Amino acid sequence: MTSPARVLVVDDSPTMRGLISAVLSADPDVSVVGQAGDALEARNAIKQLNPDVVTLDIEMPNMNGLEFLDKIMKLRPMPVIMVSTLTHRGAEASLMALEIGAFDCVGKPQPGDIRPFGDLAEKVKAAARSQHRFAGAAPRSAASMSPQTPVAANANAAAQYRAGRKIVAIGASTGGVEALIAVLQKFPVNCPPTVITQHMPPTFTKSFAERLHRICAPAVQEATDGARLEIGRIYLAPGGDRHLQVVNASAPCCRLLEREPVNGHRPSVDVLFDSVAELAGRNAVGVILTGMGRDGAAGLLKMRHAGARTIGQNEKTCVVYGMPRVAFELGAVEQQFPLSSIGEEVLKITAARREGSE
Repeated sequence: MTSPARVLVVDDSPTMRGLISAVLSADPDVSVVGQAGDALEARNAIKQLNPDVVTLDIEMPNMNGLEFLDKIMKLRPMPVIMVSTLTHRGAEASLMALEIGAFDCVGKPQPGDIRPFGDLAEKVKAAARSQHRFAGAAPRSAASMSPQTPVAANANAAAQYRAGRKIVAIGASTGGVEALIAVLQKFPVNCPPTVITQHMPPTFTKSFAERLHRICAPAVQEATDGARLEIGRIYLAPGGDRHLQVVNASAPCCRLLEREPVNGHRPSVDVLFDSVAELAGRNAVGVILTGMGRDGAAGLLKMRHAGARTIGQNEKTCVVYGMPRVAFELGAVEQQFPLSSIGEEVLKITAARREGSE
């Protein structure tokens, strides 16, 4: 980026606006061009200042952040990063925001946080670089994002599909909520055992697993230590202080490992992919989806060297072509596909007939 990312900070709390602005202004590649205390002020500021990125509080008076985000995505699509409390209610609202079209979400700092807002500046810069994705984007409304029942087509898919012996491992970060929904809604009720690491704040993953369980045909749960991997089940790594691994070759199950962050993340995609490479080898499929940074790239390469099939999301359909790009450049990705095709490709690879079972 040749010029600093221009940011508008929107929050009803002057203290919070000041803290966010201070965190962002500490980065020379970010410029805070304005602040607003509610949706009306923010609307006028967007018109006057034309920012590259907006940070938006979810809970505001008069019009909450979700309603305002919905209007932005309809009338002037642009990168928006939501700022949320790390509560169950905050997590539900954040997930809705990501489905409406928010670029990413960050949690409000907790007492004692050493680095308030973590990598917010990096997310702002990545959001600014993604502006082209919002030009001419088809708007999505909040109403269209209400919980759905799994599509009827999945019932037909289940009748035709038989899972073989392969385990599916998926890694994602920024943009991953929308991407995972797109992939997993293609899975039938009898999908292959699937383990997922998605970078998310603590408390968000439980809400996300519940959301996926409501709108997808297979059973989706937050992974627990010792949970057996079974056909028709999807396991999402809990956010927070542990990594997800797959262990026990004779009866594969989840292990939650207390260990330092890897690539700056806990849970880490690399930790998951490494364990699947060692446990399953050629009886695995690795998928790396949209996300900032390089987490998962080395692990996916390890999976490919072990004989696993590997898939990367292509640049055009990524919110951030970071993790998939690094994996592709390392030679870890066997094939790249648009997001809309990845679920079907996984099913083709994992079907029993492809393994010579029938």
